[in-house]
Amino acid sequence: MSKAILWQPSNSFTADSNLKDYEKWLSQHLNIQFDSYESLRQWSVDNIALFWETIWQYYNVIAHNSYDKVVQLPSEGMIGTEWFKGSTLNYTEHIFRNATAAAPAIVFQSEQEALQEISWQQLNEQVASLAAYLKSNGVGRGDRVASFLPNIPEAIIAFLATNSIGAIWSSCSPDFGAESVIDRFSQIAPKVIFIADGYFYNGKTFSKADANQAICEALPSLNKVIFLPYTDKNSPIPKNIEHVVLWEDTQQAKDQPLQFEAVPFDHPLWVLYSSGTTGKPKAITHSNGGNLIEHLKVLGLHQNCKPQERFFWYSTTGWMMWNYSLAALLHGTTVCIYDGSAGYPDIAALWKFARDAKINHFGAGASFYIACMKAELNFIKDNPLPNLKSIGSTGSPLPPEAWQWIYDSVKKDVWLISLSGGTDVCSGFVGGNPYDVLYKGEIQCRLLGCDLQAWDENGNSVVKELGEMVITQPMPSMPIYFWNDENNERYRSSYFEMYPNVWRHGDWIKITDRNTLIIFGRSDATLNRGGVRIGTSEVYSGVEKNESVKDSLVVCIDKEDGSHYMPLFVVLQEGVSLTDELKKQIGQNLRAQFSPRHVPDEIFSINEVPYTISGKKMETPVKKILSGIDISNSISKDAMKNPKSLDYFTKLYASQAK
Repeated sequence: MSKAILWQPSNSFTADSNLKDYEKWLSQHLNIQFDSYESLRQWSVDNIALFWETIWQYYNVIAHNSYDKVVQLPSEGMIGTEWFKGSTLNYTEHIFRNATAAAPAIVFQSEQEALQEISWQQLNEQVASLAAYLKSNGVGRGDRVASFLPNIPEAIIAFLATNSIGAIWSSCSPDFGAESVIDRFSQIAPKVIFIADGYFYNGKTFSKADANQAICEALPSLNKVIFLPYTDKNSPIPKNIEHVVLWEDTQQAKDQPLQFEAVPFDHPLWVLYSSGTTGKPKAITHSNGGNLIEHLKVLGLHQNCKPQERFFWYSTTGWMMWNYSLAALLHGTTVCIYDGSAGYPDIAALWKFARDAKINHFGAGASFYIACMKAELNFIKDNPLPNLKSIGSTGSPLPPEAWQWIYDSVKKDVWLISLSGGTDVCSGFVGGNPYDVLYKGEIQCRLLGCDLQAWDENGNSVVKELGEMVITQPMPSMPIYFWNDENNERYRSSYFEMYPNVWRHGDWIKITDRNTLIIFGRSDATLNRGGVRIGTSEVYSGVEKNESVKDSLVVCIDKEDGSHYMPLFVVLQEGVSLTDELKKQIGQNLRAQFSPRHVPDEIFSINEVPYTISGKKMETPVKKILSGIDISNSISKDAMKNPKSLDYFTKLYASQAK
């Protein structure tokens, strides 16, 4: 049965898009033309070196030294691929070339602070002053600078100053516990750290005084701690932390010109971290040039960011979407940031921010849209959002009914971009394009320059079948390495073990016969019923349609006798009990909507689903616990949003093992 079309770009929308302008550029400079988005994408992966060189040229990358060769592949595999060798550049320089008096650089709001704008001139002055301060304190090319700040303008200023002088950025958000932060920052030995007195969330103020002290004491490499009074502007400087100065002390060089340290293309830009739910977090290191050229492509051609528009993605400073959002500045697009809970004072808070800040591109995690749908918000009927041009979703698969809700209740002509990628590339593999229609529940396309395929267990490419998401050619934004990863052992084991020399991302994906895509959840959490593989997102879609169910988690346990056990765990709405009738109703819905294989063996009522801080359901750790595997040494509970939620599954396994 054909899927419903939710959105179709108008001729004027496509004609005015950045992608169409890029295609015209290709026609003028290379005398090549395309009859569809997919033909353009296929050309981009058939001609990897030429494609990325055209991105460099189209976006007029500022090179202090030019490159000798676009790409140099290693003798085997992808690790060690060299891009634009010989070139030198600076990521932040490409941001400030967009400075204008016609629009602000940053729009900021928090739970406790009214909307405010920061001009490009103000941003320039503050970045230049902080950069001068860092340099005067011995920070330079290759030094690491850490941040433990909320999602506030000072965090952006600190990153830009760090990068402008050739230093390497790394960030954790203040909702991380001290141990989790230490696990991350101790790997990179930062010379400087930015800290705040606390943060706001859900109407409450959380002090980070004890965590700040523990973190700073655990990092002997520090020679400067920069303290920002945020929750209380009169917070005294911490006396129990060495080498500490106030943020305002770094803002004294008001007339300092902003300068840019040119670094090699593959010089580290920032260190991001894996979730830490399956062992010590991996310190994923990205290059200046690799992320620059990827972000020029993806925010420009696939998000259609334009000068003086406004881009927002709800995030914390510990999630790669914060870094991704900053890349809007590369296009002269104002970046909008919000600090606080998406549900305070109510679930409409971010939509109110979108309206007040006149946001054009609005992004959030899939769970946020599901919560809004269940709250029956409707902005078509009440409080419309006239400035909204696109809505982005990521983090986990968005169920088809949430796609429909966006068009029924948010805006009828908005462009929904379901983006999937990861911290691994600080970007996406699949997402949107302004040429093609949008089908309910289907991601529009594979992104340009991304040779993504679905493979079966034997390494055969499949279409219209569930397969492993693989990337068969390197991309510039793939990690240059993991920090302190001797011989690239963790890097190789993370992506290249299942299919030698081919990147296996760990998602189940189906490519349709019209080249759209459907993601079915993590492949390491895939459900196997009678040899048939089922993505967790299908089960969640079916279960969470039930008004009595607030949230759910499903796993499939491989038993020694070769059989499988698939329990479903549901969080029920307040006042609802898990009766036999409700269990029967859930099973019938799954059977009718999908198949008998989707019906769980048992259903349990739980208080909460375990989540990572970045909002991902923790199916794999739960699967391990219920399989009798001790995860105490392989999981960092500080990397979890709700670590006590795992206690239920430990007790359940113990009771079943008796």
